Amino acid sequence: MPKKILLVEDDLKMLDVMRRYLENRGFSVIFTDNGSEAVMIARDSKPDLVVADAGLPGLDGFGLCKAIKCSAETAAIPVIIISGGKTEESDIVEGYDKGADDYLTKPFPFSVLAAKITAVLRRYGACSGPAASKIREQGLELDPAARTVKLGGKPVALTRKEFDLLTLMLEKKGRILGLPYMLETVWGYDMATYDNPHTVETHVSSLRKKLGPKLAARLVRVTGHGYKFE
Repeated sequence: MPKKILLVEDDLKMLDVMRRYLENRGFSVIFTDNGSEAVMIARDSKPDLVVADAGLPGLDGFGLCKAIKCSAETAAIPVIIISGGKTEESDIVEGYDKGADDYLTKPFPFSVLAAKITAVLRRYGACSGPAASKIREQGLELDPAARTVKLGGKPVALTRKEFDLLTLMLEKKGRILGLPYMLETVWGYDMATYDNPHTVETHVSSLRKKLGPKLAARLVRVTGHGYKFE
């Protein structure tokens, strides 16, 4: 079955070119130029991935991404944000903080967009494969296949990246994970062009608040190196 991609772009010419390119690469494409409509389409059609422009009128790409990630019905759908206007480092960090799985600035070769889509889908598939087993740690239960986290039997609401970061740290328990490794593994950053620790620090801080003091104390920062789960 071809992977279903939801394109959200208010530049209709750009939308049409991207649609035709992706369809020629074997993807099934649904599309809209409206962020609010995209939320409904994502809920009803369950695409495998969403590509959204950051500068949409009304509900912009950041708001769309947040809406998708905050809904239990759509939280597992990956989102790639594209933008020709919001290209500063702070914009990219904001996009990831809203739950984006990747961020691509215009202009970009369509081959790069297709490669990003394939890479993100591959990461999601790796997390939900049949070999993925539950991880239990001090009252915490993380299920990679279902992408759920429970603490004391109660669900814990994590963003996509918080979940991926926690999974990585639990799987590598006791090992110091360098910031470049974490940024590349969880966020897919190209470390030749991006090396800002703020993204990791923000997500670790959020995880500490959501997991409570006992587990928070085990998310340890190793000065000058990175983080580890003790």
